[in-house]
Amino acid sequence: MPPALKLNAVAFISPQNQPILIRTFVKQDDHAIKYHYIAHTSLDVIEERVAAAGKAPDCYLGLLFALEDVAVYGYITPLKVKIVIALPLSDSVVRDAEVTMIFKALHMAYYSSISNPFLKLNCSTDGSSEQSPLLVVGSHKWKNFKRRVDEISWVVGQTATSS
Repeated sequence: MPPALKLNAVAFISPQNQPILIRTFVKQDDHAIKYHYIAHTSLDVIEERVAAAGKAPDCYLGLLFALEDVAVYGYITPLKVKIVIALPLSDSVVRDAEVTMIFKALHMAYYSSISNPFLKLNCSTDGSSEQSPLLVVGSHKWKNFKRRVDEISWVVGQTATSS
């Protein structure tokens, strides 16, 4: 019987290492800050893996680390947006193919959201700001992106329970 995959959290981090979206799927609000910590600590591991891989690293970075009851996996897009997911730690084997499919679905959700020509990004025109225009994901205009991330989490959970 395959392992039951369930997403605990998803984090999208900009090329400037600023959080774009950190979404948790656990019931306890006490753990929300834990997943912010996990997203930030995973940046160091991602930077090490990218530096060690050279010019053309593979997008899927694999298992970054395990912390308490969470296994953290990483993915970096060609535009250097980092995607981090946290899965519950279990004794069963998690296949890289399954995790890669989750990352590809999350990447496509992000890509389709930023490709919307009618979505206005709040970016300064003077060019002096280091803030990425993608950091306004928290606004209400990005609700479709959040909805897609929620749907992916739900599908992963449903696939695990129906197996």
